[in-house]
Amino acid sequence: MNIKHVCLWSYLVLLTSCSPTRNLVYFNDLKEKGVYTETITNNTAPLIQPDDLLSITVSSLSPESNQLFNSGSMPSAGNRGVATGSTASSEGYLVSGDGTINFPVLGNVKVAGLTKEQAVSKMTTEIKNHVKNPLVNIRFLNFKITVVGEVNSPSTFTIPTERINILEAVGLAGDLTALGKRENILLIRERDGVRSAMRVNLASKELLNSPYFYLQQNDVLYVEPIKAKALQNGAGSFYLPLLGAALSVVSIVVLIFR
Repeated sequence: MNIKHVCLWSYLVLLTSCSPTRNLVYFNDLKEKGVYTETITNNTAPLIQPDDLLSITVSSLSPESNQLFNSGSMPSAGNRGVATGSTASSEGYLVSGDGTINFPVLGNVKVAGLTKEQAVSKMTTEIKNHVKNPLVNIRFLNFKITVVGEVNSPSTFTIPTERINILEAVGLAGDLTALGKRENILLIRERDGVRSAMRVNLASKELLNSPYFYLQQNDVLYVEPIKAKALQNGAGSFYLPLLGAALSVVSIVVLIFR
């Protein structure tokens, strides 16, 4: 009986030792004690791009001028919905493919490639030729990011604050599943007609100072599954090896104690 017990325990140890272990902790290279600090150098403002939808309002001491410059965002009943090209609509100004918007009085104004603050400065300078001391306000209306893959709630999210980092995006998506690859998340970004793909590592503190820590509008995050799941044909087959091991253990126990 002692030999049988030794064989049984050896088999159980072998089974448990074959089970892969994964570190699910974010920033696991940070020390558990003490404070980690570094100067923020990666907080870059998003640039206006073609197909962005902008809310642009002008305020001044002249009610007539206010109505004139803001007329594009208050169309008549027969001009509802998002406009095509670079014209305005009830929802804002759609940046055209050539990076311009068609603004009242000013005509075509190129805003693509500018930050929101730079666009405000440019619009203010041009509007000053027509009205005294204008106040210009610009907001993104379609600042959105997408998180897909091994997360609990994959979706596209509209960001009203126009500012979001990777951790916040992961939080919106309900966090990664246990099968999500934390060390190699794919970030897809389009800018100036170029689509780029970068990798980020949630397990390293280097992410905090990465130029990709803060997301830009229309960014896509894809969380890959670990290789063990990627090799499976379906979700049910993931549990088949565990079921087989359990049945083997039960069979051995039955044979020993018969």
